[in-house]
Amino acid sequence: MQLNVISDLNEFESLADEWNNLLTCCSASHVPFLRHEYLDTWWKTLGGGEWEHGELYIVTGRNGKGELIGIAPLFFTNNLENRPALMLMGSIEISDYLDVLVGTEDAAQFMGALFELLSADQAAGWEILDLYNIIEDSPTLPALKAAAEGRGWSYEQKNIQHCPYIPLPGDWDAYLAGIRKKQRHEIRRKMRRAQEFAVPVNWYIVEDESKLDGEIDDFLDLMAQDPEKDKFLSDAMRSQFRAAAQVAFRAGWLQLAFLNVGNQKAAGYMNFDYDGHIWVYNSGINFDFREYSPGWVLLGHLLKWANDNERKIFDFLRGDESYKYRFGAVDRFVVRATVSRN
Repeated sequence: MQLNVISDLNEFESLADEWNNLLTCCSASHVPFLRHEYLDTWWKTLGGGEWEHGELYIVTGRNGKGELIGIAPLFFTNNLENRPALMLMGSIEISDYLDVLVGTEDAAQFMGALFELLSADQAAGWEILDLYNIIEDSPTLPALKAAAEGRGWSYEQKNIQHCPYIPLPGDWDAYLAGIRKKQRHEIRRKMRRAQEFAVPVNWYIVEDESKLDGEIDDFLDLMAQDPEKDKFLSDAMRSQFRAAAQVAFRAGWLQLAFLNVGNQKAAGYMNFDYDGHIWVYNSGINFDFREYSPGWVLLGHLLKWANDNERKIFDFLRGDESYKYRFGAVDRFVVRATVSRN
């Protein structure tokens, strides 16, 4: 296997088509957060200012035919413990699922070659390989552990966050029948009640690109009504959200949805509609309309839309908020895997 280290932004950007083609062949890591266009926007703001500095250290692997079969999308920085680290691009806060891009059949070979490279002088600056937000059943994890132990390096893995998701049956009534009776009645009651208000209530998914920038700003304003989210939404983070939404829209996988009460936005969801899944990225509500339960009502409409349009999974991403389980989510985890040279 021929490995190459990419440290230049132009070289990274030239890989866009090959990168995304490889991603479609990697079932475990086929997530929107590993799309080239998403990581390109992430890199240009270093995660909306999450990192003060970083150096690209993307490792690509090609077979004897020159075909791209593996990518370790790494960058060099000081990690949260202030140790010189190689981390996955997208780490940590705003990219819920991350991974190495490699097919299951090539994972062991690619990881072994990667570790041989990392043991060389050119990579001597790192103290820890610090990989966040890998789904717990990813084939990367056993390959990573085997490669580390094969060199006598320390490997640790721990669950860090819940990631509940709903398997969808493809039928709204079947979905409702599969959740608890009390919750089923509550969803129906709130959606029916919204339609009975004196002012009109409707919802929509943004489709008009000429209005996209304004719709994104409206969504960020809804997010900012939550004091914690307002604190999170620095100028750099707002720029990151705008860029991520714009590239996702152009690529065809943004689902930006709003619930209107009268002529005002009462709730919004920024999701990714990608690979037959709905990935629930963030949400916001107008607290002036709390009596309408706008977040629940919009979530109900989005779940009905996902079933009606034959989406397979409704993924709430990270966080164990109780409402996710009341809507029928089942649990799984993302992990943090670390490798240290002894």
